[in-house]
Amino acid sequence: MRKKFLYVVNPVSGGDDKEALTVAIHSLAAGAGIELITFETSGGPEDGPLLQERYQQHRPERVIIAGGDGTIKFVAELLEKEPVILGIVPAGSANGLSVDLGLPQSLDEQLQVAFFNDAAELDMVCINGRKSLHLSDIGLNAELVRNYEQSTLRGKLGYAIQAVHTLTDEEILFSVRVEANGELFESQAKMVVIANSQKYGTGVTINPGGVMDDGLFEIVVLKNLGLGVFSRIVMGDMPVDTGDVSIIATAKALITTDIPVHFQVDGEYCGEVSRLDVFVLPRQMRLAVPESFTRSDR
Repeated sequence: MRKKFLYVVNPVSGGDDKEALTVAIHSLAAGAGIELITFETSGGPEDGPLLQERYQQHRPERVIIAGGDGTIKFVAELLEKEPVILGIVPAGSANGLSVDLGLPQSLDEQLQVAFFNDAAELDMVCINGRKSLHLSDIGLNAELVRNYEQSTLRGKLGYAIQAVHTLTDEEILFSVRVEANGELFESQAKMVVIANSQKYGTGVTINPGGVMDDGLFEIVVLKNLGLGVFSRIVMGDMPVDTGDVSIIATAKALITTDIPVHFQVDGEYCGEVSRLDVFVLPRQMRLAVPESFTRSDR
């Protein structure tokens, strides 16, 4: 029987035209004898029911997703109980998950992974009822995400401009309490990251020990983000030896702050919060991964 794949594309993600990408994906499917059903998201509330209907109608064995982290999360949540493999083609403004997975840079290689590679069963993290695929945070970076969403300039240039603006202007400092593993941690902080993985989409490593299928997540508390600390982080040298950063590995935590602070989930700004209830969701999604992907031994 001929294989069926569902192709889900966000036509506006990343500000780039997806026509050439769609042609390449259809060409690969045709050459491999795969029937490809296309679904374009509109960003409206009807996307969920329509995609679920399309999936149930065709029951594809794999869903190819062309978009950013937001599109991937939308599909992963919608189909989390279905026995289907998700293949990722990074094509959005925020492509952090593809960086974490170590997906190759070239489109041809990305398509080979998405269409043909084996899958890994990866965790998700639930934060105040919202599901996170890789990295969420409160504080400075969430402020950056808010500024980017409110700007009119999209893509990497728009993000870079907002990064400079936020890092030079933002003076936020808050008190944070973390209850995890039967212990209480308290500190002043510029930023607190809830990490199911290691890297932001920029390639910056914020959680060096992160593993996406180990049943744990890490809470990374950045107490100082001065130029010296920020430079070390950007260069891939997390300053865990200086007292500027603390990392807590856990499966469940309660995080509270003394003031409301900006909050983002996988690149989506979610307002201000002063309390986060967080727990891991083990093996919630099956993603096609490159052979170089490191799996846990749990």
